[in-house]
Amino acid sequence: MIDLRRVTDLWRRCDVVVRDLPFGLLLAVASLLPALHGKGTQVGDLPIRPFDALAFVVIALECLPLAVRRRWPAVCLALVSLGFVLDQLHAYHVLASNAMPIALISAGAHLERHRRVTVALLSMAYVSLAFALGRLGAPEKVEGYVVFYLALALAWGIGTWLRSTRAAEAEHRRHVAEATRAAERTRIARELHDVVTHHVTAMVVQAEAARYLTAVPDRLDATLSAVTDTGRRAITDLRHMLDLLKADHDTDVGMPSAKELRTLVEQTRQAGQPVEFTEEGSPAESAGSAEFVTYRVVQEALTNALKYAHGSPTVVRVRYREKEISVEVSTGGPGSRAVSPGGSGRGLAGLRERVDALGGEFSADRKAGGGFVVRARIPAGSPS
Repeated sequence: MIDLRRVTDLWRRCDVVVRDLPFGLLLAVASLLPALHGKGTQVGDLPIRPFDALAFVVIALECLPLAVRRRWPAVCLALVSLGFVLDQLHAYHVLASNAMPIALISAGAHLERHRRVTVALLSMAYVSLAFALGRLGAPEKVEGYVVFYLALALAWGIGTWLRSTRAAEAEHRRHVAEATRAAERTRIARELHDVVTHHVTAMVVQAEAARYLTAVPDRLDATLSAVTDTGRRAITDLRHMLDLLKADHDTDVGMPSAKELRTLVEQTRQAGQPVEFTEEGSPAESAGSAEFVTYRVVQEALTNALKYAHGSPTVVRVRYREKEISVEVSTGGPGSRAVSPGGSGRGLAGLRERVDALGGEFSADRKAGGGFVVRARIPAGSPS
């Protein structure tokens, strides 16, 4: 049994000339049928002339060039026009003369250069043909020639419209591709910021603290071990993120979630930040992206606490409700900024974009007595 899909795929992979050839051959064969003699286009209304050897040449000139109407539209149009002129002057009026509007449509759609020159040359050739037919005694009036010229102009206009439509679609695809690439770069930048900044900030804080523990070997060893562990986690997270960025990887699988918040809080405590952590309720089964965004909100807030309020008591509260997750992270004071590696402001902006994308609310404000508070309301679960 023939697999039509496979045959279709093979046909589409063929060269464009091969795919365009059958129509020209079919038109040539139809033009040779006795029943279709004299059924072609007639300009000038000269009496139909019987076939002779030249008629076969005319048919070949009008039909076979259609095979290259997309590959070499100018060549196709020139040969078909020559065949059309010979056909009208000798009054064969073969069915193949209908190839002229087809050649015009193809040229209008695919001709890249010298389009205006082509139109001018064709117009002059048509005027010359009209004069020649008149000298041969054609009874056609001027109005008839004008109407047929407008019909040919319409064929060219259809091709030009197809060309502009195709160009507009290509431009739209280009804009979509650029927007997709820009969105992907933004996503990668956010992920890199979230992963790298948190771990590197913790390592900087831990390494700075180690300078003051040289007289306490046990604490120094524990601090250096914490630096090593943080570095290893950073490498693991980076590798995991790079795996997620592969085209054939499901980016939703293995991403951090709210269930890992206790581990995140413990890592921050090891970096020397006193953190009080409270969870109420449990995440909904369909929370999905909401859990991931919750994790990122807490992660960025704790990173900022390490940067700008190191040593200041920090409180993390996460409440799980049926339709949303609320997060609040606050510090009690400014703390120490002596070891802060600084920031670019991208973290909070990225969090706002993540939360807004889910239809939630996000705020990050300084407290009157010092410190700061980050709040987020993140929709979760399926609507009823």
